[in-house]
Amino acid sequence: MDLWDTHGRARIEALQWKIAKECLRRGLTVLVEWGTWGRSERDRLRLEARALGAAVELHYLAAPTDVLFERLQRRAMEQPPIRREQLEQWAQTFQVPSGDEIARFDKFCALES
Repeated sequence: MDLWDTHGRARIEALQWKIAKECLRRGLTVLVEWGTWGRSERDRLRLEARALGAAVELHYLAAPTDVLFERLQRRAMEQPPIRREQLEQWAQTFQVPSGDEIARFDKFCALES
């Protein structure tokens, strides 16, 4: 999939979430691993999962921009390659979970990389 195809990515995430909710209905464990960059998106997923009776955990992995950029360069999977300026701009849009948000989850785990 093209990294820059926001419409295609949204369709894939919607399908993944539809399947994930069906799994939650059946009492299975689900891991959402796509980028939930904003609190509103994390809130929506948390509330929908809770409505299905699921406990919801938030695992947050923090890594410095330098580390992320080095990993992207080493991976070399994106076409066109992600530029450092893009990564820095995206880092500014990410909403780090606040204490208030963290308190809304059943469990919180923060790791640094």
